[in-house]
Amino acid sequence: MYDWANSVYSLVITSTIFPVYYNSVTKGLSELDYVSFFGFEIINTVLYSYSISFSFLVIAILSPLLSGIADSSGKKLEFMKFFAYLGSVACIGLFFFDSSNIEWGIICSITASIGYAGSIVFYNAYLPEISEEKEYDLLSAKGFALGYIGSVILLIINLIMIQMPHWFGIPEGGFAARLSFLITGLWWAGFSQIPFRFLPKNPYNKKIKREFLLQGYQEIRKVFREVRQIKVMNRFLASFFFYSMGVQTVMYLAATFGDKELGLPGDQLIITILIIQFVAIIGSYLFAFISKKYGNKLSLVIMVLIWTLICGAAYYVYTVYEFFALAFVVGLVMGGIQSLSRSTFSKLIPKSTTQHASYFSFYDVTEKLAIVIGTFSYGAIEQLTGSMRNSALSLGIFFLVGLGFLLLVSIPKRDLSTEALLNHD
Repeated sequence: MYDWANSVYSLVITSTIFPVYYNSVTKGLSELDYVSFFGFEIINTVLYSYSISFSFLVIAILSPLLSGIADSSGKKLEFMKFFAYLGSVACIGLFFFDSSNIEWGIICSITASIGYAGSIVFYNAYLPEISEEKEYDLLSAKGFALGYIGSVILLIINLIMIQMPHWFGIPEGGFAARLSFLITGLWWAGFSQIPFRFLPKNPYNKKIKREFLLQGYQEIRKVFREVRQIKVMNRFLASFFFYSMGVQTVMYLAATFGDKELGLPGDQLIITILIIQFVAIIGSYLFAFISKKYGNKLSLVIMVLIWTLICGAAYYVYTVYEFFALAFVVGLVMGGIQSLSRSTFSKLIPKSTTQHASYFSFYDVTEKLAIVIGTFSYGAIEQLTGSMRNSALSLGIFFLVGLGFLLLVSIPKRDLSTEALLNHD
């Protein structure tokens, strides 16, 4: 249910309405769509790409220490709540964003991103604590599927509100879009109460000590030493790092690509994202089934290969129907690769440990750094070449490198004790 609660941020704020609204209020303010950000002149879409990079850089720096504190103090749920509320309040703050306060909009979007990414660190760490290993793949897929369903429901409501504002008695223009940001924040905070009510607060009954900050640092150092010795985990994280550069960048910047390169109107962009979400539900379960029948590695290899082809195809997309077709394929592999990556990493965590947040912090930091580099590279290549098509094509390189590391991964099919993992090559 936390997927149901927070995925509306990922869809409404990250992928659809906010990017379209942001482009609309920043486009045409000057020649070549330059905007002023605290006195600096920068292209509007480049500023957006860099803001995403910055937000995930912040959480990449903070999350290892925070997860160490959470593991040593038994405060995982409290940290998850803090970041969830931080993100939801920031979404509500976007209601006040318009062309007169670009800085406010960027600050709120960065804060919302930090809240989302921070809460995920602790949320993911619950997977091995509330389920058995045989349930990881399906439960992870179910979480993502619920997230897609919930976010699509809210997106449809918001889309109707934007297209038919008179039905709701609200003025035309950007007010409906800004109202959708407010509703997103309320949805996120409201539905989060369900997992907050039922998730275990301190499943291992750890005692909270005054020196928990120092203990958190020591805990993360201890887990870091263990992670370095687990070769299969190192190789998987290296693979995950490179293919996540591509996956996450596509998720965050697909709408801006359709707007700037194809000139698609906002409603068609949102329809594109809806296609992705619906197909992603199918993809989550499809690749969970493939992994159950043929193993996680083969399932991931297939998806990374498809992602590589998507990047090449994006360079040649010029019509709305080609864009819709590409969105269908993106949706098919987007849900699958996210859910299966999470469950695969869960299987690599030693069974004997209780430091799940610390282990998952390395997974999440890997993903966040991938987003930082991926989105920054995307914006930088656009700025240097003047075309997002070159940026999209370059993402294929990340997938190929990720595939190379993935082929070196051999997921053990035995008891995942610490010793077994340390000796597994």
